[in-house]
Amino acid sequence: MVACFPDQPAVAADNSDRAGFDEEMRGYKTTAASGAIAALDRQLEHGEVKLVHEKAHGYLLSLLRELKIPAASQLLVASKTSPNKAVISPKNPRALYFNDQVNIAYVPSADLIELAAADPELGVVFYTLDQKPVEKPRLVRDDRCLECHVSSKTLNIPGLMVRSFLTKDDGDVDVLSGLLVNHRTPLAERWGGYYVTGTHGRQAHRGNLFGPEAIARHEKDTSFNANITDLKTFLDVARYPEPGSDLVALMTLEHQAHAQNLLTRLHHDAVNALGTGESLRPAYPALEAALRYLLFVDEYGLASPVRGTSDFARQFEQQGPKDKQGRTLRQFDLKTRLFKFPCSYMIYSPTFEALPAPARKHFYRRLLDILDGEDPSPEFASLTPESRRAIREILVGTKLDLPADWRL
Repeated sequence: MVACFPDQPAVAADNSDRAGFDEEMRGYKTTAASGAIAALDRQLEHGEVKLVHEKAHGYLLSLLRELKIPAASQLLVASKTSPNKAVISPKNPRALYFNDQVNIAYVPSADLIELAAADPELGVVFYTLDQKPVEKPRLVRDDRCLECHVSSKTLNIPGLMVRSFLTKDDGDVDVLSGLLVNHRTPLAERWGGYYVTGTHGRQAHRGNLFGPEAIARHEKDTSFNANITDLKTFLDVARYPEPGSDLVALMTLEHQAHAQNLLTRLHHDAVNALGTGESLRPAYPALEAALRYLLFVDEYGLASPVRGTSDFARQFEQQGPKDKQGRTLRQFDLKTRLFKFPCSYMIYSPTFEALPAPARKHFYRRLLDILDGEDPSPEFASLTPESRRAIREILVGTKLDLPADWRL
């Protein structure tokens, strides 16, 4: 895998217009955020919510409750790819927790909890929370994260990255080995630096491998440290809310992170196009890239069924929304692909719904053409007639902003 996405050249910002890009970033830094973390901080400021500090995990569990993030989403990352890298190691990994809009990073013994929230207009906004117990803790916006989180790797917008690194015994990484990961990446190249709990048959991955000895052994025998369901031999799991690092949660996050970046890129391009004229045409490449990705074009298929070790999959599916038949785009397949219906649940995200009206209208027009077979392009050939019909029915039953022709 190369260190870029297949759709990246089409949607990356024009770096020759650096002045415009810098102006955009100045606007980012001076514009008040409107995501879930900004809303929680306002509640903290006005005394409407109180975060509870606990001896074991500081403010973490209280944050998870207030932001409605399941502890079952826990992922453990041992690579030193964080501002808290001084205390991160395979024995003391960073724990990630997420829902559709918020990511939290927690390291036992670290002074700060890191947070990131998807803002419908700005992209991802970053925060920290001091772990010292105080009367009124606050979530502090931290734009220093932009040093890494705005680049061609994030489509030149403030975004998230899921990466795979060859990782040393102490958590340091081989920078040249770093790969960006999404649902198109072969499993054999995913999850370097992560602990991975779950079963995946004979499919190989880079998880649970720390140090040259483990990596060399894995190259000779890909079953080494594979299909791990218990991490007690690797680290003290009692230091974390959950005992594992769920494989299905990890696959979901790597899909979601790139989807969020693509939708933010589309938002920026659509606003810029409409602001300089009446035509949306300059935003078409970003729109087509987002459309292909949300329809899982070029998704890397599963050769064997996969299964996680936490309650993440069940909790995730329950969120809906569901149509009258009880179907939801959140339903997992986990046998030959990630989701049962190949259309991303991120189509319900605030970032998608905040797209300028002409962009959403054009997106829906293109999507309907594909689902109804009016667009016979080979790239959509993997969508079976049954999948197209089911996706159309689910969207009609769950999305209120669809144009009228969807309901004919």
